Amino acid sequence: MFHLNKPDDLKKAFYAEKYLLADNAALVLFLAGEINKPVLVEGPAGAGKTDLARVLARTLGRRLIRLQCYEGLDEGKALYEWQYGKQLLYSQILKDKIAATISDESDLAEAMERVFAFEDVFFSERFLQPRPLLEAITSTEPAVLLVDEVDKSDPEFEAFLLEVLSDFTVSIPELGTVSAKTMPRVVLTSNSSREMSDALKRRCLHLYLDFPDRETEMEIIRLKVPDLGETVAHQATAVVDALRHMSLKKSPSISETLDWAAALVSLCVEHLSDDVLDRTLSVLLKYERDLAQAREKRSELTRAMGKA
Repeated sequence: MFHLNKPDDLKKAFYAEKYLLADNAALVLFLAGEINKPVLVEGPAGAGKTDLARVLARTLGRRLIRLQCYEGLDEGKALYEWQYGKQLLYSQILKDKIAATISDESDLAEAMERVFAFEDVFFSERFLQPRPLLEAITSTEPAVLLVDEVDKSDPEFEAFLLEVLSDFTVSIPELGTVSAKTMPRVVLTSNSSREMSDALKRRCLHLYLDFPDRETEMEIIRLKVPDLGETVAHQATAVVDALRHMSLKKSPSISETLDWAAALVSLCVEHLSDDVLDRTLSVLLKYERDLAQAREKRSELTRAMGKA
């Protein structure tokens, strides 16, 4: 178990989990823990933002609770919902009991008052299904809350999220106010599909994760796919770097680079040729338009391999 007393301790702990943590990322994560601030991690899709939260949870020995954001997400889906099916079944069980309770009442108003007394039974925690936000707030053990792709949510949900993150207190009309039992570490990720509000950024420490440079990506390959030969690894990172400088719909992510490296190991490739590159490009690129563009600019990729 690592003692996380300084940013370098975080880097070592992440490295043990096979994640190369940059100096600035280690500093931001360390400070977030020290001053109890959420971290807003922005950057292109596939740069390692979600994995950052996963590895942080493992490093801290905490459970990861993930809220995946999408258009139309509202507070009900993020906080809690009532298990109406279970309530209905319970009402059938209580049907005879309720009938017996009001059998001696001749006055309708008083009979209804007795029925209303059962309302608290139906709207109790036993029928409550917590969603990620409430789960993180009510957790008896400190957790890591990952609010993934927050930029995909609507501005209205972002405003609600600000309210929750400010004091980790939520109001459930039927039960009252619920406050955090333990303070979760919060990581929000954004692919920058829309600009986050100043209010959200003001409440968070900011971290930008970009695709790694070639040298860092080589280190990642050595760490994750150690069986790949040094020569072909240099060629592979050169090709990926060249592809990321093209106007593609989707640039290769780090995970796709690692998938390609693993594929080259499986094919026993010791030197990356034009033929192997052409046959395996679909591991890196997921759109036909991108594949066509890469093949049109084959000379650039060949030149990159030659320099490597």
